[in-house]
Amino acid sequence: MAHSVRRDAPELPDFSLLKRLARDQLIYLLEQLPGRKDLFIEADLMSPLDRIANVTTLKQHDVDKLYKVEHKPIVSTSDQTVRGCFLYPLTNWFLFPDVVNADKAFGRFRRYKIIFSPQKFYACENLLEEQGIFGDVTTDEWSFYLLPLDDDIISLELPEFFRDYFLEGDQRWVRTAGSALHLLHSVYGPFSKVYGIGRCSKMAYESWREQVEEGEQRARQAEIGNVFLIDRDVDLVTPLCSQVVYEGLVDDIFRIKCGCVEFCPDVTSSDKSIKVMLNSQDKVFNEIRNEHFSQVFGFLSQKARNLQTAYDKRSGMDIKQMKTFVSEELKGLKQEHRLLSLHIGASESMMKKKTKQDFQELLKTEHSLLEGFEIRECISYIEEHINRQVSMVESMRLLCLLSLTENGLLPKDYRSLKNQFLQSYGIEHLLTFSNLKQLGLLVEQQPGETLTVMESRVGKLVNDKTAGQIQAGPNTVTVFNTGWVPIPLLYLIQSDEEYDLRVPRDMAYIFSGAYIPLSCKLIEQVLERDGWTGLEEVTRMLNGHEFAVTGKTSGVKTDSQRIILVMFLGGCTFSEISALRFLGREKGLKFIVVTTAITNSARLLESMLDNHA
Repeated sequence: MAHSVRRDAPELPDFSLLKRLARDQLIYLLEQLPGRKDLFIEADLMSPLDRIANVTTLKQHDVDKLYKVEHKPIVSTSDQTVRGCFLYPLTNWFLFPDVVNADKAFGRFRRYKIIFSPQKFYACENLLEEQGIFGDVTTDEWSFYLLPLDDDIISLELPEFFRDYFLEGDQRWVRTAGSALHLLHSVYGPFSKVYGIGRCSKMAYESWREQVEEGEQRARQAEIGNVFLIDRDVDLVTPLCSQVVYEGLVDDIFRIKCGCVEFCPDVTSSDKSIKVMLNSQDKVFNEIRNEHFSQVFGFLSQKARNLQTAYDKRSGMDIKQMKTFVSEELKGLKQEHRLLSLHIGASESMMKKKTKQDFQELLKTEHSLLEGFEIRECISYIEEHINRQVSMVESMRLLCLLSLTENGLLPKDYRSLKNQFLQSYGIEHLLTFSNLKQLGLLVEQQPGETLTVMESRVGKLVNDKTAGQIQAGPNTVTVFNTGWVPIPLLYLIQSDEEYDLRVPRDMAYIFSGAYIPLSCKLIEQVLERDGWTGLEEVTRMLNGHEFAVTGKTSGVKTDSQRIILVMFLGGCTFSEISALRFLGREKGLKFIVVTTAITNSARLLESMLDNHA
């Protein structure tokens, strides 16, 4: 089941240090408010906090009670005079003044401390001053920039990054990304080379460099070689495609949050849901996470047979052998059996859901869109999807995929599909269409543009060997873009109809052999070329802002040179992570993915909804 390793891969750095640093800083901040205290935690921080410091740790540092803060007033049930410590990201903290004023009205006088995470902005203190409670509280920040989700995945846990930066133009998180890079550089650097593409990536790089120059630099042995920064809007097609690798499919259906998934009773074959941590420590999951879903059942069946064989060894054992078996093997076999049962249950549940949705027909439509074939049939399928009110987000995803792959819709198609969508799902989505248009996800062709003109432009690009082509062995990757659409598309059309998913030959396996993600293809090409030379036409179509900088290193070739840190600004999908793992196995590299958040089509489009804020 596992892919063959072409070259020995280097060892990854130990990222548990990042957790310890975050935990130690949080404990230090809590101790700044001595004595017993209540801790109010914003809902979005509950899961990340649980990965850093559990309840036992908090109790050891005089935290008396914990309260979950949601979009409603918060009240402490304690009648005693305890201190209130409020742990907030920058979303719901505006509820805090109500707490202080309510306590004052009841004659309760406490000491309050607000800890902002990952950073504090001037606007926070301005609001406290406007509310007349600035003198009643102390403020601080918990520089919780990076949460390791697995051996090769680190998240900033900023799902709002995509909307804030790419839609609203809010640049407040750019410095946070720069600070995250600075932390990685301080602990695991220095980096040999830094590549990047996108306006946000360029700004995050510059912010990081400023922090490096301001701070003290110490010589150390590098554990990470090269860094690649990429904006999410460089490639918006990939997150809109249906995920078909196991981990991506689990995320699409069950929603993985902070590396943890809650499997429903339908999966657990019991009357309750179970939360499961999904990472490399789960041996069953680790072997199937990157596999195309069509290959998973075969593996799980074989695993079940092997497990049964291991259990059957008990027959014929003498007392001494049985004692050894119980003490050394039985516990591991029971754990593996539990995990195997869960993943079989999850696979069956996903199969039922996808069969019900006619998943194969959906994938066929997506592949036709990516290849530019049978577009009228694709539009008819989307119209049927909308009129049957199958799923609002799914219909929106298909519309966006159609627009991106066709460089915008013909005005008559745009108006017709928009009207049908609003009639099916509600007029309130007018603002959502405005958001999608602003981001370039769903647009109509400009007046005067015709499909014939578009086809001629594409034809010119395809025929011009110097324009937007990347040689990839026997295949050619072509960039399609016109001057008026900011979101280009790079895709790989397979020359043969049969693609053996049992033995993948390239990163396209993550989309059933139909498409290699632009993001991953760019990373592969830049690393092979040691820069952007030869990709000038491609970067021009991607609106530029590419850069390549060589750092100060000893020049000695070490294993760290084969460890590549890729930072996605705006989110990354599990499919892209699987593709990079495949590329790493093929090239003898190891990729570390740092992302502002794990994303998928639903999360990305839900962030565009007009009622999101």
